[in-house]
Amino acid sequence: MVPQFFKTRALPFVAICIIAVATLAGGYFGSPRVVHVAAGTPDADEELRTEFQEALETVQDSYAGRLDLEQLGKASIQGMLHQLDPHSTFFTKTEFDDMQTEQSSRTYGIGVTISKRYDRVYILSVTPDGPSWRAGLRYGDAILAINKQNAEDWTTEKVMYAVRGEKGDSVEITVERAGVANPITFTIKRDEVKLPTVRNAFIINQGSVGYIALTGGFSARTDEEVSEAMIHLKQEGMRQLVLDLRDNPGGLLDEAIKVAMKFLPPGEKIVEVRGRDEDAAPSIHRVLENNVPETMPIVILINRRTASASEVVAGALQDHDRALIVGENSFGKGLVQGVFRLWGGTGLVLTTARYYTPTGRLIQRSYANMSFYDYYFNRGEAERLDATRGDALHTDGGRLVYGGGGITPDIEAKAPETGAVRGRLFYGAFHFVRQLAAGQVAAMREYRIGETQYKTKLTADDINRYPITDALVATFRAYLATKPPFNVSEAQFNSKLDYIRSQLRRELISAAYGADAGDQVYLADDVQFRKALESLDQARALADTARRARADRQP
Repeated sequence: MVPQFFKTRALPFVAICIIAVATLAGGYFGSPRVVHVAAGTPDADEELRTEFQEALETVQDSYAGRLDLEQLGKASIQGMLHQLDPHSTFFTKTEFDDMQTEQSSRTYGIGVTISKRYDRVYILSVTPDGPSWRAGLRYGDAILAINKQNAEDWTTEKVMYAVRGEKGDSVEITVERAGVANPITFTIKRDEVKLPTVRNAFIINQGSVGYIALTGGFSARTDEEVSEAMIHLKQEGMRQLVLDLRDNPGGLLDEAIKVAMKFLPPGEKIVEVRGRDEDAAPSIHRVLENNVPETMPIVILINRRTASASEVVAGALQDHDRALIVGENSFGKGLVQGVFRLWGGTGLVLTTARYYTPTGRLIQRSYANMSFYDYYFNRGEAERLDATRGDALHTDGGRLVYGGGGITPDIEAKAPETGAVRGRLFYGAFHFVRQLAAGQVAAMREYRIGETQYKTKLTADDINRYPITDALVATFRAYLATKPPFNVSEAQFNSKLDYIRSQLRRELISAAYGADAGDQVYLADDVQFRKALESLDQARALADTARRARADRQP
């Protein structure tokens, strides 16, 4: 809920409040120059108020379309903040509450993994023993309505918000299930649902390599989750680790520091936080008590959506030669945000400092002379506009690293290009397997999956139960020919056979054993993950060198 003045005709008050926020933000968090821009002299303030008031009144009196004052107020504040930097953000009460809930690693909902797959939002997986599991929702169910409100054209986010609520309250969900003639309605009582940041952890092929997917950000339990995963995997024989930080958007700095501390000896610098006052001493975070750091070889996977706190972890371990970084340049988000609760439960996330790695590398990439769109969504154009590199620095072992553009991997491994053809095949594979698992594909009844048997450890028999045969691929090709949104040419289909087999396997295993199991089998075809495995020997040599260097430094 946005305060009531956003919904009334008291528009001058809106202007005054927006300017007041700008004044406070500039005076307390920005530089002196920002104060003058945001507030200026009393005469300039009054002139700005007058201009803003006149503009808003003109819009309200003359605009021909529908006027949403709540959205207008939010957009006004957001536009002001984007003049500062791309990461300072205003949140409505609902958005701010959701952000804080996610950082606490728990929420009240129904326990489902959902995603929009072309036309509707579908259930991809349910939490075992959770509310939806007990009610009977399953893989492939298409969400038609929530609390009798048509949801067929809703986004994933809108469905997510609708199914969350107070613990113990009920939500009514109507779904369309493949192979069932009529829609099915479930009444589900909301309960606590964990939001883990470690999304997957397992041993690769029953060997010595452990895999931890720390892809869900950094929240209040991240350090605990990583510790639990490490203990579990070491009990199964892990002696080498692939830590996956791809798509990790960041989160709580304290938790990122704790994760980095597991792998570094006492006294090592993890991150330096420098505020707006260049003369003030920076805040330096070091390893405190960790007399027995993990010494196993580590490869860290990053990509262009690895950001903020996850870049702090990757940068610290790279600078101290403690981990080999594989993948693509990270996002480059090194602006530190302070979180401030405002009027009516709304919130402001405002840049207050910058992150620097132990060698002194600035993590933040440049956002000068480029649009908000290019910065976030058109990385190629952003990099063209900012072709400069930051200072050249050296790791503890003398390896060359650069600042000012995120974390650069030691070994580059690019993800395959997506494109329209892969997109059609991706959606087509889901819709095909949805029918296949429901027993609706003629001559392929052996692939029918009556109920998902959720598993975190897969055997060869589990995977081989659903073979990706030539006959299955041919049936999939015939299916696509009947579905214009997913159909591709024969040449395009044949050029993507490896991807098709991989995606069909992933969807079938997800339907049979859960989404986490599907992700496990998909890793076998993940080019970046394969490069990580190939790089473990180099990671071992790096770990040995770092261990000897630490021993030499001991008094």
